Amino acid sequence: MDQFRTLVDIPVSQEKISYSSKVMMMGSCFVENMGKKLQENKFQLCQNPFGVLYNPISVANSLEILLQEKEFTKEDLFFDQDLWNSYSHHSSFSNSDLEKCLSFINKSREEAANFLKKTDFLFITFGTSWVYELNETGKIVSNCHKQKAACFNRKRLSVEAIVNTYTKLIASLQQINPNLKIVFTLSPIRHWKDGAHANQLSKSTLLLAIDQLEQQFQAVSYFASYEIVMDELRDYRFYSEDMLHVNSVTVKYIWEKFVQTYISTDSLSIMKRVSKLILAANHRPFNPQTDSHQKFICSTLRKIEQLEKEIPSISFQKEVVKMKKNSKNKNL
Repeated sequence: MDQFRTLVDIPVSQEKISYSSKVMMMGSCFVENMGKKLQENKFQLCQNPFGVLYNPISVANSLEILLQEKEFTKEDLFFDQDLWNSYSHHSSFSNSDLEKCLSFINKSREEAANFLKKTDFLFITFGTSWVYELNETGKIVSNCHKQKAACFNRKRLSVEAIVNTYTKLIASLQQINPNLKIVFTLSPIRHWKDGAHANQLSKSTLLLAIDQLEQQFQAVSYFASYEIVMDELRDYRFYSEDMLHVNSVTVKYIWEKFVQTYISTDSLSIMKRVSKLILAANHRPFNPQTDSHQKFICSTLRKIEQLEKEIPSISFQKEVVKMKKNSKNKNL
């Protein structure tokens, strides 16, 4: 017997991501991990313009806000613990200054709304089917911002509620962007505070809803990152110390599967060039003022310039600034 684990069969996507593609990602851990990899490889990406989102309704509400191009005002925020907060956003958008908070929120919203109109791939990751309704308004919040539990009504979404919400949403998305491809994924992170059984019920609800949407819409597909972790990587050595979140080895493995499934052949060769140039830009010599290193800087900058001309969507601005600081030739 030479097979010691079950392998998840993931069909290669006929629709491929290239460096000309625009990719939007919204949701929880898959979005954060794969989004970071796409950013590192210089793809065109809009990632979580409302911050990390965990439940399907919060993701849907965020996309509706982008479709409506809603501008946030003071009335959409609340002040608590010396911070202005939005129930539609992650706490990373909170700020002690009202104007800065609104500016950050609306800038992110405006950029994402414009990006969505031209997006080729929309990846949505569901984390949990449990939601919190704000008692004051009856609306589902994206983040509780450490408010008292008594302020909310906690409930689990039904498959029907998720499907109904996304049936309307996907129709609206296709109106503004008929060529949009939507890929759902499910977070393997277990919400252990609910208990093992309740967590399974939550994940099962999400899987059933995604399956119905995939059958209903030709533009909708599913990437089995959840099944990869649950079946191929069925061992705690693939988890972090809390035994709930996945570790870097798992993220790397899922990224490899993602690349095999979605990245175009032409883009794979470009990714190798991008990776080499980033590695070169981050190289730290013992003595940066030597002639050999100065030649290395000039050579790397020329290669960067050449690649940016070939692929206008790629920008090495951060790397170029860093290298020029270490160059003796101030005319570069």
